[in-house]
Amino acid sequence: MQIVIAGQGYVGLPLAVRAAEVGHRVVGYDVDLDRIRRLTAGDSYVEDVPSPRLRAVLDAGAYGATANAAALAGFDIAVITVPTPLRDGVPDLSFIEACARTLGKHLSPGATVVLESTTYPGTTEELLLPVLEEVSGLKGGVDFFAGFSPERIAPGNKKRWSFETTPKLVSGIDATSLDVIKGFYDSIFGSTVPVSGPKVAELAKLLENTFRLVNISMINELATLTNRLGVDIWEAIEAAATKPFGFTRFTPGPGVGGHCLPVDPLFLSWKIREDLGVPFRFVELAHDVNRDMPGYVVRRVAAALDQRGKLVSGSRILLLGLTYKINATDLRESPSTRVAELLINLGANVRGADPNIQDADHTKLNVPLVDASEQEITAADAVVLLMDHATFDLPMIGERAPYVLDCRNRLSGPHVETL
Repeated sequence: MQIVIAGQGYVGLPLAVRAAEVGHRVVGYDVDLDRIRRLTAGDSYVEDVPSPRLRAVLDAGAYGATANAAALAGFDIAVITVPTPLRDGVPDLSFIEACARTLGKHLSPGATVVLESTTYPGTTEELLLPVLEEVSGLKGGVDFFAGFSPERIAPGNKKRWSFETTPKLVSGIDATSLDVIKGFYDSIFGSTVPVSGPKVAELAKLLENTFRLVNISMINELATLTNRLGVDIWEAIEAAATKPFGFTRFTPGPGVGGHCLPVDPLFLSWKIREDLGVPFRFVELAHDVNRDMPGYVVRRVAAALDQRGKLVSGSRILLLGLTYKINATDLRESPSTRVAELLINLGANVRGADPNIQDADHTKLNVPLVDASEQEITAADAVVLLMDHATFDLPMIGERAPYVLDCRNRLSGPHVETL
């Protein structure tokens, strides 16, 4: 089939390349000209798509990248994978609307449009469908088909769950739409899970991430309390995890980051307030707890330095692991940026070490990047292990650092404290 993947980011590019590999003819559409230039040159900027894999589908003629909307004409299926940011707590669906208007101009009878961008329940039927109908002059469910299928990409987790082995939720605005959409994704994923309609699929995506956010928040708040009680939260977690039922293991950390947990549950919270006029209290409380975790990390570091007769101001502090997730390259919404900001505001001399960060991302941190060398470790007044990347020499860090706040329970040594 002729496939258009609109949006060539961390969601759209893996889908486009995989669709090309299984035999579809794929157009990767994006309005970012730098992205198109890099893709056309076979240079991937998405960690789950190595450049040689991208070049293979380019060389085979199965995939092409473009910013020219005219190249979208004649598609059988178009998938929308554009960003859905929050602006001051309000979902911004302007990228979805703009993409729908572009696709609507090239929508022909019998074609299908699928939304993958994370959003609140009702978006597919209340925003996407009317825009497509308005622009194209066609009727959804009669002249063309549509549905929602949430992305479930987990950057840096492909050893356990790869893109194609993760079950894929699919939905349609009617039975025929569902059949077409399921058939397309069946060609790409190992298994698909149909649900009764787009609202269910939209809610399911938000439910997945809200579940994680709430449980991480609970364990984070508990960690701040058990530290004051003198109880080892990490040992208690391992003890509780021996129960073979009724418990899911979550661990503390400096906060949540990335493209999902700090954002997606707030879509649901906003929608509930907007439509029902009541708060989604679990999400709002969980958001508050996690938003304060970088501050808690800084308070722990300040207290440890004070016990050693030092002030935060003027102290040399090394932050290890700055991305939001282990072994990932993504800095979006990473709590490390807030930890660094708070320490800098207190007058600390802050440095960061993360071998996964791309050169273009250095400016997002406002701290100099250094290697996690023995020299840097020993020169620091305090070391904070925020993310335990595999490349770090953890035994050396635990042995040589004058003081470490270990936010991941990975270090041992005479001067190591855990979060």
